[in-house]
Amino acid sequence: MARQARAVRTRRTILEAAAAVFDELGYEGASTTEILARSGLTRGALYFHFPSKEAIADAVVNLQNEALVPPENKVRLQSLIDVSLAFAERLRSDVVVRAAVRLSVEQDSYKASSAAYRGPADVIEDLLLRARDEGELLPTVEPQEVTQLVQGAFIGTQLLSQVYDPDRLDLPERIATLWKYLLPSLAIPGLLPHLSADPGRGRLVLERQAARAAEDDSDEGDDADEGGVPDDAAAREHSAYGGGVTGSATGDEIQGVEGAATNHEVRRRAGHRTVRAGALAARAAGMH
Repeated sequence: MARQARAVRTRRTILEAAAAVFDELGYEGASTTEILARSGLTRGALYFHFPSKEAIADAVVNLQNEALVPPENKVRLQSLIDVSLAFAERLRSDVVVRAAVRLSVEQDSYKASSAAYRGPADVIEDLLLRARDEGELLPTVEPQEVTQLVQGAFIGTQLLSQVYDPDRLDLPERIATLWKYLLPSLAIPGLLPHLSADPGRGRLVLERQAARAAEDDSDEGDDADEGGVPDDAAAREHSAYGGGVTGSATGDEIQGVEGAATNHEVRRRAGHRTVRAGALAARAAGMH
């Protein structure tokens, strides 16, 4: 068991060092020699885990799936917004995610497989299909088409952000703007005011996930004094769940999304679900 754990740590060390090199130099400029220098490992250790530079790049690209776990929310559209904002935040702070995206997008001497795009697309489409089933979407919305639109728009937006600033400091704001104009064509009118695309939500989602991971580690170690949710992080995360699409995710707007979800569930269970094609079409026409 100890040997297996050591192998997992060694593999992760290689991938993190490789990600830093790929992010800085791209696939063409990267070398296994440079990766080894940054990892502090031997060439034998590297080739034990990866037979080639291409295999290392494949593994780095696959790691982006770790950043595509949707946060829990009863409203599926809010989960979709949040996972996009959290991914935008990871692009700013996580070298592995940045490297994975660069390798996927450049498509120069290294050609990422279609799986590099299929993984994110599956997450988007699954959330949209669930949103449709829960009555959150306008009847004219086709989840498969919107999946292509959202994925393409996100890729283009993050590339444009990088052009203006290599650190992508304005990326959360750009993604929030994307949702500001996209959501009215997706969400039923009654839900729209309760959706939040505040640029700060991505950071708060990551804090929440980190706190939960710390709690899980503490539970596994049978240590109740470690891994709890920090009071300030928990408060900031909690306040982020609410408010309108363009509003700030702070203050007393906590009822927002979760309240909408609860009301929606009550109506659905009572047999008074408001999602009817004719009514939605009329309300949508009134919005526009």
